[in-house]
Amino acid sequence: MSQIRFYIVAFLLSLSYVTFAQIDTSEDIDVLQMRIVNTITQSDLDHERGDYFSSKDNLQKALDLANSIDDKKSQGIIHAKIGRFQFTVNEYKKALVSLTKAAELQRELNDKANLATTYSIKGALHASMEEYKDALEYFKSAKALYEEEDLTAKIPEITLNEAKVHLHLKDYKTAKALLENTIVSSKKNNQNTILSNALIYSGKALVNLGNHEQAITLTKEGLDVANASNDIENINEAYLTLSDIYENYGDFELAHNFLQKHVTLSDSILNIQRANLTPEKRAEFLDTYNAAEFQKLKTKVEEQESDSNLAKITTILSIALITILSLLTLSLYKNNNIRLKSNNMLQEKNDDLIEAMKKAELASKTKANFLSTVTHELRTPLYAVTGLTNMLLEEKPNPEQIPHLKSLKFSGDYLLTFINDILQINKIEANKVELDPVLFNLKTKVENVCSALNNSALDNNVIMHYDYQKDLPETFIGDNLKISQILINLIGNSIKFTKDGDIWVRVYSIGNEGNDYTLRFEIEDNGIGISKEKQDSMFESFSQGSIQINRKYGGTGLGLSIVKGLIEILKGKIYLKSELGKGTTFFFEIPLTYAPETVKIEKEDYSKNISELDISNVRILIVEDNKINQMITKKILNKMNLECDIVDNGEAAVEKVKENDYSVVLMDIHMPGISGLEATKIIRTFDKELTIFALTAVTLEDKMHEFDEAGFDDIISKPFKQEDFEKKLYEVLAENQNSTASI
Repeated sequence: MSQIRFYIVAFLLSLSYVTFAQIDTSEDIDVLQMRIVNTITQSDLDHERGDYFSSKDNLQKALDLANSIDDKKSQGIIHAKIGRFQFTVNEYKKALVSLTKAAELQRELNDKANLATTYSIKGALHASMEEYKDALEYFKSAKALYEEEDLTAKIPEITLNEAKVHLHLKDYKTAKALLENTIVSSKKNNQNTILSNALIYSGKALVNLGNHEQAITLTKEGLDVANASNDIENINEAYLTLSDIYENYGDFELAHNFLQKHVTLSDSILNIQRANLTPEKRAEFLDTYNAAEFQKLKTKVEEQESDSNLAKITTILSIALITILSLLTLSLYKNNNIRLKSNNMLQEKNDDLIEAMKKAELASKTKANFLSTVTHELRTPLYAVTGLTNMLLEEKPNPEQIPHLKSLKFSGDYLLTFINDILQINKIEANKVELDPVLFNLKTKVENVCSALNNSALDNNVIMHYDYQKDLPETFIGDNLKISQILINLIGNSIKFTKDGDIWVRVYSIGNEGNDYTLRFEIEDNGIGISKEKQDSMFESFSQGSIQINRKYGGTGLGLSIVKGLIEILKGKIYLKSELGKGTTFFFEIPLTYAPETVKIEKEDYSKNISELDISNVRILIVEDNKINQMITKKILNKMNLECDIVDNGEAAVEKVKENDYSVVLMDIHMPGISGLEATKIIRTFDKELTIFALTAVTLEDKMHEFDEAGFDDIISKPFKQEDFEKKLYEVLAENQNSTASI
């Protein structure tokens, strides 16, 4: 009978617990949030003392409170801390689930600061699982979010962890550069634990790079910082590192001494960890928790039994309550099985989605890296071709050499146009093309395009006709460069496929509301025409009428694809009408806004402007590994009477900047040894004011943030237009001269 009474009272207590929980959640929200903060703080203190399971218990209590008031921000923080606990006790899969849940909540709330912390823990978790690529991606995301939230004091820990990953990957130079940054920033923020660890790991990197003496110096400096802070973990790591360095150095006696110190201290640390992390400790924690709960329940039961007035009532209710409990238990069991199956199914689907997302991201990165590599490899020799050709044309060549040089220049320009076409297709597909509306004369613009292409037309014995509607205004606001590109592609296409014929270019209005016009452009030819079955695919990339046409007339098949993309960006439409053997007409319609007049801007000669400055003390450093590109850049600078030095790698550039006072550094990106990005980062640790230009052939659109993070002042893409290069150089030199004059 007493057992029946126990079940009855237990059921009543469970009901009272539900009532209590409902009452508890009705507390003032601010009071509950304060309780959450205090409980999390206590959990952090327990974690620091190594009492991990008490820390976990407090986190669960805080999570229950946060759930009761639907405090999603606190839920995200707590799930991240639970993930950290699970990571500490080597429950990696559980940690990944908790951290993923935390990140979902924080992304939903746009809680960037705490999301950065979650990514940092997740990066460390992937590093422990030897998933180094994923680890670096999470560290990179965490660092970007901290910078966005101006939490720069959090970044040294990230760069330290990045360096450790690169050490595992045996990329010692990158690790060394990251550790140098960590040392500087941790000193600035008085972060002794991070500083000590960074100094010790710098020793690990340097010994692998063959610099034993500096490795010993930095590791001992890290040991001193750890001793001053009584940082046992870093002291132990320093002992082991010094043992490895001295063994590598050949001093086996010192290596043995430090190894003994490491072993002794490791035993002490291991004993503490065993005391806190063994299965026995977990069982002890769970037994204590369950015993306490059972004692509470037993006390309540005994109190109820002591009341003799309830004896008859409990006897009557016992059968009914046991029946209810049995039904509830059965129902809960079935529901739990259903929920478990559903959760497993959802987890599998979620894993499939994550895997698909990773594959899509990898494909996108592979495409971007391929384009970057191909364009870099093509642009670098093109810089030499176009640069040398322009210099030869300017140096008064023999009359019989001029046609050959112009042909060489045309070939270089054609190849550069092809590269730019590929990049433009990629930008259009990625929605990265932006409009640049200006005030311009439409009639003159179309005339100039026709005039520029007229020589090519005459070579094919083609006569061009231009018809601009008489009462149509001439000046409009729009992106005239994109309009020119569309016309050049379409007219050039007609010229290529027309022999001994005519081409008509017409511009007229098909409607307007006030100053807003819808204009139609027609490009008609009487060339070879396009078959009906090929017309539907003419605007696809790498598409031409047939293989025979491609062989006979050449071309990439990208022109019409670019045209369609640009017209859609301009919010227009394009149509095609053609008949095989009778010619082709392209129509496109775009909206433009009439403006009453154009403003002419005189083109400045920046080369002349530079010569008017006081450049006697100006020195420029060229960092470039390609000998031909070195010569071309030097000649361009010498033409402007500017002195320059040349080095062919990033390490030499850093030393040159330390030893000399330069006005400008022209830094290539891809070089043997450390890259231009890494060299610039190192220079920025001791010189924040020096002007550094990235003189590079890489694709810029997807890498702008990398150049900004490295500390470049500006970017000049190779092969560059000389006037653009001269303008940027003049602006820097003029600003430096004005600053010197004001001092």
